[in-house]
Amino acid sequence: MPPRTNPYTAAPELMKAWYAISIQIGNSGLEHSLLELVKIRASQINGCANCLNMHTSDARKAGETEQRLHLLAAWHEAPCYTPRERAALDWTDHLTQIATMRAPEATYAALTEQFSPEEQVQLTLAINVINGWNRLAVGFNLYAPELGWH
Repeated sequence: MPPRTNPYTAAPELMKAWYAISIQIGNSGLEHSLLELVKIRASQINGCANCLNMHTSDARKAGETEQRLHLLAAWHEAPCYTPRERAALDWTDHLTQIATMRAPEATYAALTEQFSPEEQVQLTLAINVINGWNRLAVGFNLYAPELGWH
């Protein structure tokens, strides 16, 4: 699909601010490996090829295994994720599909067992950020390698 509007040229100041807040939230203290899993999972749900390409590559570079990357689409059944990762992935699934899945008490209870209140906010903001990037990429048909954005 050909790209549509390039948000970086159409609204450069807003995109700089969006990128800056994305970086700040990504550096807020949660484990890099956990954040990459969350980014990949949300991008799977949203069907964002750009973000899947980027974050699976980043996860591999950070030492994530092929097995865990391939099993992420079926994380509920896969035994290779920690309880903390499972809580984050469940929260990601629910917040990414909030219109239909909501944020049920059982999901939140699992989250509170694994994450401090500050980490809950950090994770929730990270989920919001990746969903925003997914919507920009899918909405504008953006695929970084085609556009030279790496």
